[in-house]
Amino acid sequence: MSTHPVSARLFTQAQQVTPGGVHSPVRAFGSVPGDPVFFASASGSQATDADGRTYVDLCMSWGPLILGHADPAVVRAVQEAAPKGLSYGACHAGEVALAELIVSAFPSFDQCRFVSSGTEAVMTALRLARGATGRSKVIKFEGGYHGHSDALLVKAGSGLITAADPDSEPSSAGVPAEVAATTLQVPFGDLDAVTRLFERVGHDIAAVILEPMPANNGLLVQTPGFLAGLRALTAEHGALLIFDEVISGFRTGWGGYSAGVTPDLVTLGKVIGGGMPVGAVVGPRATMEHLAPTGPVYQAGTLSGNPVSMAAGHATLSQLADGAVYARLEALGARLQARIEGGRTRSWPQVQRVGSIVWLYLDEGALPTRADTISQTHVTRFNHLHGQLLDAGFYVPPSAYEVLFLSAAHTDAEVDALADAVLSAVAGLD
Repeated sequence: MSTHPVSARLFTQAQQVTPGGVHSPVRAFGSVPGDPVFFASASGSQATDADGRTYVDLCMSWGPLILGHADPAVVRAVQEAAPKGLSYGACHAGEVALAELIVSAFPSFDQCRFVSSGTEAVMTALRLARGATGRSKVIKFEGGYHGHSDALLVKAGSGLITAADPDSEPSSAGVPAEVAATTLQVPFGDLDAVTRLFERVGHDIAAVILEPMPANNGLLVQTPGFLAGLRALTAEHGALLIFDEVISGFRTGWGGYSAGVTPDLVTLGKVIGGGMPVGAVVGPRATMEHLAPTGPVYQAGTLSGNPVSMAAGHATLSQLADGAVYARLEALGARLQARIEGGRTRSWPQVQRVGSIVWLYLDEGALPTRADTISQTHVTRFNHLHGQLLDAGFYVPPSAYEVLFLSAAHTDAEVDALADAVLSAVAGLD
């Protein structure tokens, strides 16, 4: 018998009217035991499901809720904006105010174009790069996820991994092979592979795109030297360097996670909407003005710059500008890491962490920096751990490859209790 009967009933209903019963695949609990938990409400650090059970939420809507659920100032801004109109499809002051705030956090950039999602932001940035350079191909990194637009849903052939062969094949049905072929894929950290690609087809490479702090397939922290090497290569060959900061932007600090490297374009999402749907491309005027209406690269969106999203984003970023929230989040993250690593009785679990983004890695050895080095042992252990944490009252993302997000609403006591629950569950794992 299900321990979440109302959620189970809702999931059964949802499967009749929605593919797989979910509106984003990872929500389906496909790799962990049990069925999805349906949320009914949330406030601060906690969420309550349809069965009335309350959890400490470590998913936080996959990152945007840096202040916690239903932050009072953000809710107030939404309540003030909504009666004035939910959507204009026209210009308004809120777009200007949030764009100014975002651009102020990127000293090398002048302009911001709002869209409605992170996927759309990346799609726009790549079209902009192709339009600005007159080239067609893009380099991405194996295991890097940049949304579900056609050209980025590719996987490497075995030859590509070892020899930087420019052939790629779709990793999703419905993606034409000729579209996937415009994306070249190499392993993270492999500057030699990138160099070989530029030597072979550099005249047709418009951009290199990556998360400077990859957090969509484990937390695969890269070295500053790797990012600096990409900066030098792209500059040498006239290609753009695009940092996908949909997760890391304004999450790890005010602005982006650059590690001292300045890209040509940055894509943003999540935190800049404060929980409302939003995405953005940020860059220098000379590049951004290739976008219509000032340039020939077309991009449009009826809901771009939605007034309610703009209000929520501005209310969120306004609370982050002085740095106090980031200091609090760093303290919480360090506390969780120290408690887990200090209390373990074997060489795992390990904690990979950047500020408030935390990845539990449940295996020995070096922490992975590439997706293909994430061990199956870790995956198997996490799949057992997930249900135990859920039973203990902690909602964590239902995937061994996803990270935890702390918020300013989490307390020291909740962090300590999470660490204790992890250690208790680990004690029973092989």
